[in-house]
Amino acid sequence: MSASTVALLRRLFEAAIASAQPALCVPPHLPSHSDLGSGRLVVIGAGKASAAMAKAVEQNWKGPLSGLVVTRYGYGVACERIEILEAAHPVPDAAGMRAAQRMLATVQGLRSDDIVLCLISGGGSSLLSLPLEGVTLQDKQAVNRALLASGATISEINCVRRHLSSIKGGRLAAACYPAKVITLLMSDVPGDRPLDIASGPTVADPTTCADALAIVRRYGIALPAAPLSMLESGRGESVKPGDARLARAEVRIIATPQMALEAAAKLAREAGYGAHILGDAIEGEARDVGKVLGGLALQVANRGQPFAPPCVLLSGGETTVTVRGSGRGGRNVEFLLSLGVTLDGHPRIYALAGDTDGVDGMEEIAGAVLTPASLARAWALGLRPQDSLANNDGHSFFEALGDSVITGPTLTNVNDFRAILVQSNAAR
Repeated sequence: MSASTVALLRRLFEAAIASAQPALCVPPHLPSHSDLGSGRLVVIGAGKASAAMAKAVEQNWKGPLSGLVVTRYGYGVACERIEILEAAHPVPDAAGMRAAQRMLATVQGLRSDDIVLCLISGGGSSLLSLPLEGVTLQDKQAVNRALLASGATISEINCVRRHLSSIKGGRLAAACYPAKVITLLMSDVPGDRPLDIASGPTVADPTTCADALAIVRRYGIALPAAPLSMLESGRGESVKPGDARLARAEVRIIATPQMALEAAAKLAREAGYGAHILGDAIEGEARDVGKVLGGLALQVANRGQPFAPPCVLLSGGETTVTVRGSGRGGRNVEFLLSLGVTLDGHPRIYALAGDTDGVDGMEEIAGAVLTPASLARAWALGLRPQDSLANNDGHSFFEALGDSVITGPTLTNVNDFRAILVQSNAAR
């Protein structure tokens, strides 16, 4: 039963990823040729899925187009008319800065009858990194590292990023004026707020430098002198709601974590399991979420409440990890390790957690699988689960068990996927 249960969990994860493939999501949202008239279609974009999105545009647009997008190293897809650039994620590099500069140059001098199709997905914040004048790339890298390790939410992280950037927080859309801007968004953030997806390069930003500074102080983040001065002086203000340059900017959300969870739920029901979506926007410390969902799974297994087994508990969102150790971790394996400690080898509970982009933390590993035997196998190898958790070392833990989930580049990104499968007593 163990092998077939793990196989089902992997199929659920694959179904979630497949539901958010750009080839499926992009075509229904392309502008019509009548919208374009005599103008040009210029394609720009950033994110882990942006190259695959560009490919979908090329395959479904029967007219001239040009442009460029930037994606993560290794996530490029060959296109004929749209140039594909690659840069670093999650910490920006010089290639991403050059890509942002070229993108702004690409949209200069457009006319009112032109349409800019902007393809945005998760990861765009790091891939489109163009610091404001006076802030260096090294400053931005230091800020990014500090934010990622602070435990701040993605919304808070992106608020700070927007106020240190020459391209985020509506600035890219403003640069396209007077052309019409249509942004196709693949959401990787809790709540699907356009402002938080890739830090909102084509979306007006109601937050302020003061808000960003409050976040920095809340988490005790030591900023380099130039970014700190930018926030304290207010010189980093972004494009605000009501700005005339964004009057013709339109946003269409084409893929979300909820859609991915619904695809997995459908497959689970077809396999004979009850499927319950607990939430698509769950945030908080990954280890705390692991404890809470572990407690819920135990109640289901032992009491049949609030759901009767056999069933699958599905959830998405973006947890955080406050880094205290020196291990190889990511938020999904941190969640899963905490869940395992909470379940303590319960014989009827299995789980999988992974990032739908194929990368959990800094590793080219999507996530891992937890089985009732995981903790006992770890002890037999001399691994102490609590010590691995304290050291933020989830990847090393599950890698030693051979239970890592490795997908390679998925060419999409709709955030984290978690599935906890509770078997019935009869399945033991």
